[in-house]
Amino acid sequence: MKTHFITFLLLVGMSLGISSRLHAQSSYQPGEENLKAREEFQDNKFGIFLHWGLYAMLATGEWTMTNNNLNYKEYAKLAGGFYPSKFDADKWVEAIKASGAKYICFTSRHHEGFSMFDTKYSDYNVVKATPFKRDIVKELAAACAKQGIKLHFYYSHLDWAREDYPWGRTGQGTGRSNSKGDWKSYYQFMNNQLTELLTNYGPIGAIWFDGWWDQAPTFNWELPEQYALIHKLQPGCLVGNNHHQTPFDGEDIQIFERDLPGENASGLSGQEVSHLPLETCETMNGMWGYKITDQNYKSTKTLIHYLVKAAGKNANLLMNIGPQPDGELPAVAVQRLAEMGEWMKQYGETIYGTRSGVVAPHDWGVTTQKGNKLYVHILDLKDAALFLPLTGKKVKKAVLFKDQSPVRFTKTKAGVLLEFAEVPKDIDYVVELTID
Repeated sequence: MKTHFITFLLLVGMSLGISSRLHAQSSYQPGEENLKAREEFQDNKFGIFLHWGLYAMLATGEWTMTNNNLNYKEYAKLAGGFYPSKFDADKWVEAIKASGAKYICFTSRHHEGFSMFDTKYSDYNVVKATPFKRDIVKELAAACAKQGIKLHFYYSHLDWAREDYPWGRTGQGTGRSNSKGDWKSYYQFMNNQLTELLTNYGPIGAIWFDGWWDQAPTFNWELPEQYALIHKLQPGCLVGNNHHQTPFDGEDIQIFERDLPGENASGLSGQEVSHLPLETCETMNGMWGYKITDQNYKSTKTLIHYLVKAAGKNANLLMNIGPQPDGELPAVAVQRLAEMGEWMKQYGETIYGTRSGVVAPHDWGVTTQKGNKLYVHILDLKDAALFLPLTGKKVKKAVLFKDQSPVRFTKTKAGVLLEFAEVPKDIDYVVELTID
């Protein structure tokens, strides 16, 4: 992930009206397996992002290498002390599953260039370069398979440590000698690693790319060929790219960073919302990677509201946690997971398998829909009544979801007026409407 100074550079790129579409071939036709995977992805609605790498040892966030111009040869010495003695993949997955999340997206290789899996294409990996000598991705994949959680892989398109990666906008002070790099070599390296990830670890739900924004908009990343490789190796594996552009040919999902679709508070999401399955990623505290001084965790209410608002905008929520250097998930994060899970046990039916409802999002909340059930998620209402502009729909029944008690409603030409005994105070006051 990236710091805010990238925002200006992205806006410059977008203003030029140039994108990787220049290099894309409009020939991608997703197969039946891929289309089925897209539906399942949308049904799942909630995932957990895990940013973990050598940067956790410095406890200053995942961008510390470039932010502090750390020489890559010196930085690599961190690997010699990386021994996360408390790492337990089963415990991770158990805690994540308890939250109601259906999938995990794990950083297989972040911008620092360190591979968190056993790769034969670089010795700079968790098995060969550390005293830990365990394949973290392998253990995580096994735990996910055992507990019925989908596994996705984050994969960085840029690398601050490899001499063959052409210098981009970041990582210029990390000590690499050749600014031009060797693109052919680096591109082959990436595809070799992607082949390993999609061959050695079972079915993978998605490859989540990041880093396109590091190069000039005219740079040819050769994405169509790379995407085709992924789809060939695992037709059901979805491709997403955190490039902050309208999706390119060959992509299966559209990603939004720190913004809900159609919003742009963070300055990274001015692109159009596509017809593809949508996902928004957000941090549980302030950073993606572990930062010892960042204890600014969002409240459980805030996290639930973000999940509900994402569902109301037809998107998944990918909520991030930065594991500690010792291999444990931060205790506050685990607590938040448990509290979200308690809420999902009661209200998951109004989230899983739904799509955005026929009533558009408003300041008071959102709607989700499944078949003839319209779920009205009231998140912030100051009155004991709510008008819904439901034209062309017949409301047959209205009940409070949590106890199925009847909710009084009045039909008008312009819609339906819901009346409550008191002003809603629940974290999410859900009214279930049966409609025709």
